[in-house]
Amino acid sequence: MINTQSYRGELLILLSTMLAGIGWIASKLVILEVPGETFVTARFLLASIILIPFCFKQVFALRFKQVLSLCTVGLVLAASIEVWVYAISISNTLSVGAFIMSLAMIIAPFISWLLYKISPPRIFWLTLPVTCIGIMLLTLTDGWIIETSQWFFLLSSVLLSLHFVLNKQVLNSVKPLTSICVQLFMIGSVGLIVMLIMSPESVHLNSHILFWFAVSTFVATCIRYLSQTLGQFSVKIEKASLIMLLEPIWILILSVSLLGEVVEAQKLIGGGIIILSLFIYIKLQHKPPVAQTVVATQKP
Repeated sequence: MINTQSYRGELLILLSTMLAGIGWIASKLVILEVPGETFVTARFLLASIILIPFCFKQVFALRFKQVLSLCTVGLVLAASIEVWVYAISISNTLSVGAFIMSLAMIIAPFISWLLYKISPPRIFWLTLPVTCIGIMLLTLTDGWIIETSQWFFLLSSVLLSLHFVLNKQVLNSVKPLTSICVQLFMIGSVGLIVMLIMSPESVHLNSHILFWFAVSTFVATCIRYLSQTLGQFSVKIEKASLIMLLEPIWILILSVSLLGEVVEAQKLIGGGIIILSLFIYIKLQHKPPVAQTVVATQKP
């Protein structure tokens, strides 16, 4: 007999990966004409305002310690988002960046080991060399030269992994949607501070920019995180993580079809190896890793 609730949850998570892929494309198209700090500020502040009606009682009921924890974790996520937006703004290969960002699932157990002395499972050490081979094939296409954007994608992935680990602790006492709303507000607030410091030039808006901004904010942020949150309530962590591996695949398809990106065979093989290593890691580990329990903060 089919578990209808689980099946619906899987479809919601699948939808969230597709919306995340659309978010990458929308973000790239917006920041081609709008400063990254302005985009981050407007997108995430507006997203938090849209979500607050669904959890305002829980937000105002938070204790000071919980608010402090959420703000701290939100700052880490904000740093990851700021670096990610900059990487997108200077990158010509979104698909490569997406595969690099997917490494957060592999990096997170290592960070957990450093911070909390939680030893990664044996399969982590077995898949790590395979992942490194994938990275080499993905990035080293012109000799031993790595593009600047790829370094920033890697830094963003490391920061996202740190967020995964810290957010794991926060979610033990705060509901996911409440955590999402507060952290999105923190991202927008940090973006506002950066924007004021940088003093960007005035932005000339047009229908093209507004359309993709709306897609990025409503579709790729609000609806995406809500569908992911609802889906993970009824789907096992391992299965949810496997479905979410599809995100860089969608980004690859969209970047090739909409942005005209050309992906060499070597990069495709490298990306495939990374996805394979993540698949093996999820399927064969004995304990669910920290990175698989996060609801709200994968890549934008």
